[in-house]
This record gives sequence, structure tokens and C-alpha cells, in this order.
Amino acid sequence: MKSERTNELEHVLIKCITACETCATACLHEDNVKEMAKCIMLDRDCADICTLTARFVARDSAHAKHVMKECIEICRLCEEECRKHDHDHCQKCADACRECAEACEAWMQR
Repeated sequence: MKSERTNELEHVLIKCITACETCATACLHEDNVKEMAKCIMLDRDCADICTLTARFVARDSAHAKHVMKECIEICRLCEEECRKHDHDHCQKCADACRECAEACEAWMQR
């Protein structure tokens, strides 16, 4: 049975996945879509690494911490990029990425 802490981490990872996918889709509909290219790419990378991390955590993989290090790095990069844009979807994504990176860091300290 998973711990409450692991369940909370999985919830935060899923929240980040959703925020990144939502942001990427919304960025595609912005008037300045070319200026949003880096944001879209990082959103997609972040959603993918969070998905992989959630799967590794769910199965209690011995390699979860290795994947989680990349997850933290990409979440931080995505947060940084999203903060550059004033769009509400970018700011919400940045918040979710920050929360996810912090939750992963805390989980690794367990």
C-alpha cells in the first residue's frame, strides 16, 4: 500500500501534466504563436517527464529517483519559461511546475 506522501506526489505530478498540456494547447492559439515555441516545447517535455515520473513512482521503481532528478530540472525550466509570458495559462503552468519540482525534491529527501 502506498504512503499518503506518495499519493500526494502522484497528485501533484498529474496536476503538472494537466497544466502543461493545457498551456501548450492554449499557446498554440495565441496570436504570437512563434514567440511561444519554446514555451510549447518545454510544456510538452515537462508533461512527458512528469508522466514517466508518475509511472515510476506508482510502481515503486528503484530508478524513480533518477527520473525524478530530470523531472525537477525540466519543471524548473518550464516554470522559468512560462513566467516570461503574461498569459494566465502560462502563469498557472509555472505555479504547477514549481509545486511539482518542490514536491519531487521533498519526496527525494524521504
